[in-house]
Amino acid sequence: MKLKVIAFIAVMLCVIIVSCQSEAEQEYKRYYGSGTLVYKAKCQNCHGEKGEGLSNLIPPLTDTAYLKKNKAQLACFVKYGIKETITTINGKAYEGAMPANVDMPAIDIAEVLTYIGNSFGNKMGTITVDEVNADLEKCK
Repeated sequence: MKLKVIAFIAVMLCVIIVSCQSEAEQEYKRYYGSGTLVYKAKCQNCHGEKGEGLSNLIPPLTDTAYLKKNKAQLACFVKYGIKETITTINGKAYEGAMPANVDMPAIDIAEVLTYIGNSFGNKMGTITVDEVNADLEKCK
């Protein structure tokens, strides 16, 4: 009987803690958690487990200044790839192309950008599907 009471109290505490989070906090956690899975499936093979990139071939995802400066273009990079040289990441030039992911839905792009934007030393907050859709409209 005591075990049932303790279990009930533990469950109730978890419910209370979760319900105390704002909607924005819950949205961030959903985007970030799902973005982790998208990153592992679509990005990690090239950009590395810790976003470190690969020598002079594939740029790292650790340059917060670059990500913030190009925030409105990140969705376009993910969806349509990159063909031109990138010269501003940590002061190094990267000439390799990034493949397109034209079949990737906007929600997956928002989730993976939220993950990247808040991992590897970056702090960019939630990048919503509405932001991604607006950014994608500009890059067509």
